[in-house]
This record gives sequence, structure tokens and C-alpha cells, in this order.
Amino acid sequence: MALDQVGQKEAAARRALEEVRDGMALGLGSGSTAEVFVRLLGDRVRAGLRVIGVPTSEATADLARRLGIPLVDRDEVPALDLDVDGADEVDPEGRLLKGLGGALLREKIVASAARRLVVVVDESKLVGRLGERAALPVEVVRFGWRRAEAALRACGASTALRGGPADPFLTDGGNLILDCRFPAGADLPALAARCKALVGVVEHGLFPAARPTVCIGRASGDVEVRRGA
Repeated sequence: MALDQVGQKEAAARRALEEVRDGMALGLGSGSTAEVFVRLLGDRVRAGLRVIGVPTSEATADLARRLGIPLVDRDEVPALDLDVDGADEVDPEGRLLKGLGGALLREKIVASAARRLVVVVDESKLVGRLGERAALPVEVVRFGWRRAEAALRACGASTALRGGPADPFLTDGGNLILDCRFPAGADLPALAARCKALVGVVEHGLFPAARPTVCIGRASGDVEVRRGA
């Protein structure tokens, strides 16, 4: 019987859990598939596994605390052994687009501190090119955000303020997110680098150099593992 999307996520998360060893310091990602991993990790912790976690969002931190997973601040550990997170798109080269959950800044900080990044996804997240289906989230400061939006449009983006002006979505850092779409065939990594250099832009959701291990839950019930560099 074919697995639905929920089953694919669980299969990928269970495979990623096999990478965890006793005594590890872990990055705990955000999003629906990462949440499945955190719940499975909580079961292992209650069974005696000793780990500490650094969450990438307040939502993940709240969940981990409820599950009894010990948490520390990022600055309390020099490096993380492993970061397990989800992704909104994964291209054939292992590059990632993330941030539809709004935690892209903390996700990048945690990923940059980890010796290894393992990404858990269902097969719907695989794309031929980044930006094929999802918009590129760009986190901007609230002060003067319309100037940042105008600068992004000058780079060729069509933009939408997440949540709308009347009730905008706020990140855990209190910033706004502009969801940006670029023309098909655009050099998204180059455009993302240009966006990052704009005044008022905090971070974007492209992870072009991550080269993670990707665990892909398939409808067949299999989990494909693509090993990063």
C-alpha cells in the first residue's frame, strides 16, 4: 500500500533518527517533517538516549520541552554534531530552499554550527530547480521594509508580504518576511546573494552550499538517502 505524505515524512524522519548517537549535541529543525523527527527523538530520550538539542524556532523549543528533550542555547556549545531539519524544496544538487515556516534565520545559524546536516523530506519536495514551486522567503527588518521591498523588486522579484500589511507574519526575531518569486530560469543563487546585500534584508531562505544528507520518504515505503559531500 502506497504511503501518503504523512507516512512519507515519518519514514524519512525514522531514517534520520538512525544517524543520532548517544551523547550528541543536535540541531532541532522546524516544520512539519522536522516535528515528526523531534517527536520520535523524544521517544528515544524517554527510553534513555542522552542528547542535548538546540532548537531552530520557539515552536520547536516548546515541543522539545514537552517531550523532555534537554535544550541548550546555541552559544552554550562550541559545535553541533548533527542538525536535522526539513526543507521546502530540494534540487538535484542537494541545494535547499527553506523558510516557509518562517524560521530561516535560526535554521541557518544552527546549520552553520553543525558538522553534518541531515534533511528530511517527503518526495513532493523534490524539484528540478529551486523556486519551481515555492517562493523564496526573504526576512527583512520592520523599519523601512517597503524600501527593502522596492529594492527586491528592482532585482526582478515579485513580492508579497507574508500575512499582508494588516496582520503581517512576524518571525521569532520580530522581523517580516517577503515571499519573492523570480522569472523561470533566473539564477536564483546569484539573485539571493544580491538580495542579502540589500540594506534592511536580514537573511534569505536559499541554502546553496549546504550539501546535506537528504532522507526522502517515498510513496513506495522506501527511503532514499542521498549523501552530501
